[in-house]
Amino acid sequence: MSTRLSAPPRRFAALRIPAYRRYFTFSLMSMMADNIEHVITYWVMFQAFHSAALGGFAVISHWVPFLLFSLYSGALADRHDCRRLIQISQALFMLASVSWGLLFLAGKLQMWHAVVLLTIHGFAGVVGAPATQLIIHDMVPAEELPSAIRLNASSRYLSILLGPAVGGGLMLLLGPAWGLLTNVLIYLPFTILLSRFPYTGHAARGRARSTSTFGLADAWNVFTAVRTESRIMTMVVVAGATSFLVGNAFQAQMPAYANYLGADETGTRYTLLLAADAVGAVIGVLLLETANFSKPSVRTAIASAGLWGVAMGLFPLTHSYPIAVALLVLAGVFNIAFQSMSQTLVQLLAPPAIRGRVVGLFNMAMLGLRAGSGLTVGLMGTFVGVRLSLAVSSFAIVIISVALLARDVRARAPLGPESVSIG
Repeated sequence: MSTRLSAPPRRFAALRIPAYRRYFTFSLMSMMADNIEHVITYWVMFQAFHSAALGGFAVISHWVPFLLFSLYSGALADRHDCRRLIQISQALFMLASVSWGLLFLAGKLQMWHAVVLLTIHGFAGVVGAPATQLIIHDMVPAEELPSAIRLNASSRYLSILLGPAVGGGLMLLLGPAWGLLTNVLIYLPFTILLSRFPYTGHAARGRARSTSTFGLADAWNVFTAVRTESRIMTMVVVAGATSFLVGNAFQAQMPAYANYLGADETGTRYTLLLAADAVGAVIGVLLLETANFSKPSVRTAIASAGLWGVAMGLFPLTHSYPIAVALLVLAGVFNIAFQSMSQTLVQLLAPPAIRGRVVGLFNMAMLGLRAGSGLTVGLMGTFVGVRLSLAVSSFAIVIISVALLARDVRARAPLGPESVSIG
């Protein structure tokens, strides 16, 4: 597979396009609502059950659907109107928020309720994930696509920054129940925008083939096509390793880390710890959009993943709250560098006819294998403590990254053109 590698970057180029600017703004609101739900529900679950295992299940249930169904949801995005898939995803998110809110209001939350709602939330994510990435190819010209892909990747971190602030405010002002019921309204603008958008995700590739099916043979064809582009395969492997070992499991356990670091009754220190990683990601986005070193490359992506592992490994070992915050900020910088570079390479190098399925494969590694982090950080934390489990898992990423870089240096052979200029 091949793509024409384009030229010098324009800073925040995609945001100059009105359609993408609206899409970015309203999808960011939706992702913020997703994180508001996480902040409130994780805190209430911790206070109600004090269960590291349930925190681990929160991670597993959120990401197992990505592991099992990402290729299929990518095939759906290749064949169907991406707007409708995203709207189905939004409806499931709103159902989960309403259900949490009503259970909190009635004071009847039980552990099995949490298990069911966490699972619904996970399926909501996988249904819309490839579609949200494919649809931008319609509204953004080819030369600005790298900027749009990078900003799309970064919007999740912006939502993690805004979510704790808004979620914490809603929790303090309205309480958990009414905070979540109010949160439903934040999902609505994106859903309404998609009803009026003229973009389906298929403009550059012709009409969607809604009658086609997706089976094992199609999945094998995707793997075969991807194997011919070693950069995509490398990004899939590194994404899988980082996700399986650490992923975002530390977020579900953040109330416990906040307690170790002297959290108070208001949850302020907990909220700040959640926001610190996102602050680092915002800083990373500004650096990538404004600096000349923003060209994605395989080696830089691997190195960024390794440095993220260093910061995440040191975070649970420190007893200083300011140092913990600083390490999470640093982790956010390296994490957004790795994720934005890998997503840019994958989306630009994927063959247009199967782009949704290639994105689905990458999502299976980057997002689906995060289910494993529920075991490595969450459930293992039940036996050795969540501080040690996160440290061990993070340093394992460092070892893997060093090994991959050493292998690349020894090979002394480029993986094709090593970088893609992004705008």
